[in-house]
Amino acid sequence: MEAFSLYQCIDTNGQWTTEEAPVDEQLLQLFYRHMLRIRMFDRKAVRLQRQGRLGTYAMFEGQEAAQVGSALALQNEDWLFPTYRDHGATLTFGADMMRTFLYWNGRVEGCVPPDGQHIFPPAVPIATQIPHAVGAAMAEKRKGTSHAAIAYFGDGATSEGDFHEGLNFASVFHAPVVFFCQNNEYAISVPIHKQMNSETIAQKSVAYGMPGKRVDGNDVVAVYKTVEEALKRAREGKGPTLIEAVTWRFGAHTTADDPTKYRDQAKSEERRKANDPLQRLEWYMKQTGGYTDEWKEALEKEVEEEINEAVDAMEQYPKAQVSDLFDHVFATPVWTIRQQKEQYIQHLREVTQ
Repeated sequence: MEAFSLYQCIDTNGQWTTEEAPVDEQLLQLFYRHMLRIRMFDRKAVRLQRQGRLGTYAMFEGQEAAQVGSALALQNEDWLFPTYRDHGATLTFGADMMRTFLYWNGRVEGCVPPDGQHIFPPAVPIATQIPHAVGAAMAEKRKGTSHAAIAYFGDGATSEGDFHEGLNFASVFHAPVVFFCQNNEYAISVPIHKQMNSETIAQKSVAYGMPGKRVDGNDVVAVYKTVEEALKRAREGKGPTLIEAVTWRFGAHTTADDPTKYRDQAKSEERRKANDPLQRLEWYMKQTGGYTDEWKEALEKEVEEEINEAVDAMEQYPKAQVSDLFDHVFATPVWTIRQQKEQYIQHLREVTQ
């Protein structure tokens, strides 16, 4: 559909494709630093899981441009509502790396953002975070602030009722929220052509009376510009925007998944060689003078040190308490929860005697 054509600034060969003015070197270096940082984090997390030092992990390699470009467009007091695959975005937005590792070890402390940072706990149930993002945006509007919210989700979430309910509410109440769909073409094992008959996800915006944008999700500059424009519109009281960032997940759905059961991984590797978001930005920066091998090596060393320090801190963190299972269900525990807690603790005493 012409109205939902793919917006792109840097093509797969690292060439500038639009008549718009290029972004400055400093911003490009910021993009690259964050994309390299979260890729190194992602690969480290996979290795830790394989070593038994981390729980089941959802990797995002291939989606770095979508997550970094969108998160850097936010302002400090905005709200970010992630899925379980958006820790690249949360890290870019200021989440603590050690606590992010804790989250993947099943620790409740991993859901706690830094003071003053509006990062919702990662949503594992599909699309449940979308109405929450709308509610936060509506609250900011009622308080008279200029803060906005962004809701991350995948193509699979558009088949859930929460997606449609969230978009409808946001449209009716002109909520300052951006719906950011990372369309990596697979909802776990279901390819997008088996999930919807729509030509694009962006066109679903028409039914809810809001703008729909389709962007090359492997082009960090295009993503940044698109989300920045949508957030500006939200802050001006013009309501929500639906953005479809077309991308690809190189690896498995999670470390517990075998993608060879449902897709040709050889073709995925071909996509990696032809359309790696980090490589694309690197090629472009080499032409503009913003990249040198020495600069990249220094970045890699800096990030590696940060990651290793975060891993060490995570592994030295105090062990989890059994009471964590019960103490965070309600703000004030009800009698049934208190009774279950007492019974379970008594059971543990008996089996350890």
